[in-house]
Amino acid sequence: MSSIRVLCLHGYHGSGRILREQMKPLTDDLEAAVEFVYVDAPSLSTGDFGWWHHQFRGWERTRDWMVDLFDQQPHFDGVFGFSQGAALASLLVGMRGPDGQVGERKPLDFAFAVMVGGFRSDSPRHADLYASRESYTLPSLHLMGRSDAIVPIADSRVLAGQFTSPVVLEHPGGHVIAATPSIRDEVAHFFNRMAE
Repeated sequence: MSSIRVLCLHGYHGSGRILREQMKPLTDDLEAAVEFVYVDAPSLSTGDFGWWHHQFRGWERTRDWMVDLFDQQPHFDGVFGFSQGAALASLLVGMRGPDGQVGERKPLDFAFAVMVGGFRSDSPRHADLYASRESYTLPSLHLMGRSDAIVPIADSRVLAGQFTSPVVLEHPGGHVIAATPSIRDEVAHFFNRMAE
């Protein structure tokens, strides 16, 4: 399997370091073939937290920061998000130029998305992103817990339904990045396909 780069987006009260620890049981066997790039939300540098707050306060800062990150970093093949980071990943998909055709309205280019415990934004300001159906035709993997008390599984299913051909993996646990043997196998299979 050839090496691929994946941008990893943490949850609301998380950080890149915390997400690395949360993902470790799932990604340990993949790190030889997948470069996971962990970043902190821009709010952390100001003593704040989260990619945005209630009613999406801070969304514009995060959006602009992400566009700059994609411009400055080597190419990302995909995005991985947990919780609020998964919601952000879904919005980045809406900002993705289909077939690599980037422009002012669609400034991002990547090939797949993985969302864990994710949810769809209900903000009217994001409606146009989700309406860009052609951006959501990329391969996507969705992990969700049937006992998730923070993001109900119904919300994660709604998010998965935004994508053309989502691969959905459910587990009996809660709001965690599950790493049971069957989940690990399926995730490894997904990354293998993305690297081919």
